[in-house]
Amino acid sequence: MDKLDAMQVFARIVERRSFTKAAEDLALPRSTATDAVKQLETRLGVKLLQRTTRTVAPTLDGEAYYQRCLSILADVEEAEEAFAGAKPKGQLRIDVHGTLARHYVMPHLPDFLAAYPDLDVYMSEGDRLVDLIPEGVDCVLRVGEPQDSDLIARRVAMLEEMTLAAPDYLARHGTPLSPGDLDGHRMVGFRSTVTKAVLPLEFGETEIVLPTRLAVNAAESYIAAARLGLGIVQVPRYHAKQDIDRGSLIEILPDYAPEPSPVSLLYPRHQQLSPRVRVFIDWVGRLFREPA
Repeated sequence: MDKLDAMQVFARIVERRSFTKAAEDLALPRSTATDAVKQLETRLGVKLLQRTTRTVAPTLDGEAYYQRCLSILADVEEAEEAFAGAKPKGQLRIDVHGTLARHYVMPHLPDFLAAYPDLDVYMSEGDRLVDLIPEGVDCVLRVGEPQDSDLIARRVAMLEEMTLAAPDYLARHGTPLSPGDLDGHRMVGFRSTVTKAVLPLEFGETEIVLPTRLAVNAAESYIAAARLGLGIVQVPRYHAKQDIDRGSLIEILPDYAPEPSPVSLLYPRHQQLSPRVRVFIDWVGRLFREPA
């Protein structure tokens, strides 16, 4: 194995904190990954990794060497792709909020894959803020204000939010004309995966928590509960468009709409972006700038 390949293997082991996971990512036998690190340590004359029964972590020398490897590998990849119209290649690992994945990313993903035929995409879905480097994720797409200062956040959109309820719910409880009319109403609770608390309904600067008999932590279950007449919900307009068109949900309190929610791409602050991550970030930015 040449020096650059060995650097790539070493960098992936540091990021995944595992020889086995790094070898799987790179489609290599685990023994090859082990030998690559041994060769690096022998050539450099220092110990690069501290191994325990549960995890692998870089030594101080290993951390310094890892940072140099990132810089060198990024420069080499960028230099190669600057010639002969070369395009990014390899596996791109992204984590996307579930409803954004289905409504925005997936419908346009064939175009992205056609534009970059040498890229393979692994897309996981969630709304928790994954630990990018140890989990082997290149970038995430999230709704809401980013909280992690160790990540760079690139805002790509502001999503219009609305308040909704099912027709049969409104027939039973009445249609409120202002937030002051919500006495006696119920909401479907949405429990934050971060704080574990049920999020309040927002009406401008006013926040209201209504009684709830059902709380969920997934967007699809949240809007499904609203269709069943279990309470009032607040969701992005794009997520409710089909329900509104069908009449299964009705917008209420339009003059007291919640503040729009930011959509951001997040990626590591202290890690150079590879060309494959860069083209995805630029593509998602264009995707949200185009009319729906």
